[in-house]
Amino acid sequence: MLKVLKFRYFLCALLIIGCKENVEKKKVEPNENATKVTEQETLETDEKVILFYGNSLTAAYGLDTEQGFPQRIQERLDSLDLHYKVINSGLSGETTSGGLNRLDWVLNQPVDIFVLELGANDGLRGIPITESMNNLQTMINMVKDRNPETRIILAGMQIPPNMGADYATQFKQMYPALAESNNIYLIPFLLEGVAGIPELNLEDGIHPTAEGQKIVAENVWEILKPIVTTGLENSEILESDKNTMIN
Repeated sequence: MLKVLKFRYFLCALLIIGCKENVEKKKVEPNENATKVTEQETLETDEKVILFYGNSLTAAYGLDTEQGFPQRIQERLDSLDLHYKVINSGLSGETTSGGLNRLDWVLNQPVDIFVLELGANDGLRGIPITESMNNLQTMINMVKDRNPETRIILAGMQIPPNMGADYATQFKQMYPALAESNNIYLIPFLLEGVAGIPELNLEDGIHPTAEGQKIVAENVWEILKPIVTTGLENSEILESDKNTMIN
């Protein structure tokens, strides 16, 4: 019960902390030059691109970028000799509205797998579910319109019932509903095994520690792995994956 209460109250701080623009780590700001270099490298090496598009959770708030789950996914891919380049497009404090506004620019680069991790800040602000859902749907449509072959993964989120139990339930149900109606992949709950556990979160109680990010990476990898290993020898991948667990 104590962990649940901490989870509820600490999550309420996400809105305030997530919206800070003057974060200690500059990594949470989009780096235009880095993105351009990544795109150029991709074109030269024929690497496929996985783009993580989200808020402070994706941006690894409070940690070095290398400790965040997108970079850990890159390390897993490299260890398995899978030719994918991960781009971290996480922005602290991002809402679905803000994500929608900047998506067109982000999609100027080729994207093979698009991981959409947005909505938590909407929920903590009490933004109407229909508005958040429409924004997420529009972003999904934009990705599909730009390239119908892009695989889309939606990261599910949950919020405490501060805005009411009905609102929290509808918020949780929004993600599987979108995944089903759009025939896209779903991570049921990005913070599964991390949320509400003090030792796996920073002092704010809401952003994962480095250890917490490892668990988040595993939650993502569970859905991502079948996509990136399709057509490869299963026995070879299984053995390599077993010997190169993220650590």
